Amino acid sequence: MKRLGFGMMRLPMPDPKVQGVVDREAVCGMVDAFLERGFTYFDTAYMYHDGQSERIIRDCLVGRHPRESFTLTDKLPLMLLKDKTAEDQARIFAEQYEKAGVDYFDWYFLHNLNADSYETAKRLDSFRFLRERQAEGKFRRLGFSFHDKAEVLDRILTDHPEVELVQLQINYLDWEDGGVQSRLCYETAVKHGKPVAVMEPVKGGRLAKLPEEAAKVLAEVHPDWTPARWAIRFAAGLEHVMVVLSGMSTMEQLEENTGMMENPEPLEQAELDALARAAEIIAAIPAIACTGCRYCVEGCPQGIPIPEYFSLYNAEQLGLRQSGASTQRERYRALAESAAPAGECLVCRKCEDACPQHLPITDWLRRTARELE
Repeated sequence: MKRLGFGMMRLPMPDPKVQGVVDREAVCGMVDAFLERGFTYFDTAYMYHDGQSERIIRDCLVGRHPRESFTLTDKLPLMLLKDKTAEDQARIFAEQYEKAGVDYFDWYFLHNLNADSYETAKRLDSFRFLRERQAEGKFRRLGFSFHDKAEVLDRILTDHPEVELVQLQINYLDWEDGGVQSRLCYETAVKHGKPVAVMEPVKGGRLAKLPEEAAKVLAEVHPDWTPARWAIRFAAGLEHVMVVLSGMSTMEQLEENTGMMENPEPLEQAELDALARAAEIIAAIPAIACTGCRYCVEGCPQGIPIPEYFSLYNAEQLGLRQSGASTQRERYRALAESAAPAGECLVCRKCEDACPQHLPITDWLRRTARELE
């Protein structure tokens, strides 16, 4: 299997504010091109695109291509089961099959395991539940996606050696980050003999558009490489990585990613050194480590478009760094005309419970309001 996976969470949308409405014609074209280039791995989840991603998979992939021509992963949303019952777990699992239109999934994951959600999984006996479904032929292989410290990952893998794949957030900015612990989590998975699927190799797009100083460092080594190519090649070059997921939104992104991943070679030391210098520059700019997953939006009683505001905040900080000018306030005001402003946060912290990055979202919303309102 070629090592690039198609993540179905950032698909082309006619209106970026309406996550559940996707340009299916464009997605069909991207799916066809992806398969024609010999790539086969697709990744979806119950929550993606306001619950529509699995239906899009059915319409654009499952209903149009032979089942043996692709590999499909889906996930059980532990973040939605925190206060639910085993019956809810079984209901969601059954619903996913109907929405995706498949007889089986190749991989099935527990979604967003961390110290808190692991307690939910234990309460619902989720691992036993999934082993039973696996024995019934509902899916072929078991894994989980993970967002927490390496010590938590080590405990889960020790408790559950039956797991066959671990999906981790890995990119060169988070590699040595003390919060994300990309390197330590990767090494923990390797210690347990588990291959790794990589998510967020471009950190929600943050590594696709770099500060001028960081971009210059990389251009001195490879003038023809885009920032996204640097980021994906870093993740793909790790020895125990099975697949690198990319949430592609355009045909241009798909063409670039499939081209660079045709025969990816590990980065050489000079290239790794350049990435380390670029990471230092990027980390020095005040920014919110939001990857735009939108899990925080689901339960917000105010309907605040948190990822969009955080993207504007980060762009504002980058603009101030490079030109000294404020460039995002008008965009913020335009967005706030049709959605609740950041300053209307009720500090209920439902968003923080859902955030896989464990961000202090309410604090960042107050700061965003101060900067942009």
